[in-house]
Amino acid sequence: AEKRVATFGIKPRVELLSHSSFGSHDDASAIKMRHGAELIAEAAPELEVEGEMSADMALSTAFQKQEFPSSRLSGPANLLVMPTADAAHITFNFARIVNNAVTIGPILMGLDYPAHVLDPSASVRRVINMTAFSVVEAQKYQKKKALENKVA
Repeated sequence: AEKRVATFGIKPRVELLSHSSFGSHDDASAIKMRHGAELIAEAAPELEVEGEMSADMALSTAFQKQEFPSSRLSGPANLLVMPTADAAHITFNFARIVNNAVTIGPILMGLDYPAHVLDPSASVRRVINMTAFSVVEAQKYQKKKALENKVA
């Protein structure tokens, strides 16, 4: 997912969101997000990643520095990892409406080829944005395959 953020020229700052912040709760959801953050930090030590943390702290640098001054994030999180698909869907639609935002996505990851889904509520602008994103992905995929063929 961090590579998707980097596609837009943005340095990823990843936050695994929870109702819990740094062990304030020990239920299954909080433990899952805490463990996920540890796994990501171990696999990609150069990546700015924190968790588990509440959304207000993840998005407010001032609040984060006040409550957690040793945070690895150099600014507000720009890649939010949700504990469930329900939480992700609710947050995505809420943020889109509250901010009158133009969205790109959902973005499918983990496939061999670029592929994406647009739901029936997608605006014309969203379709155009997703198409442009898909074209860039396809171009990168083509370049990668061309390089692999030269090496082989």
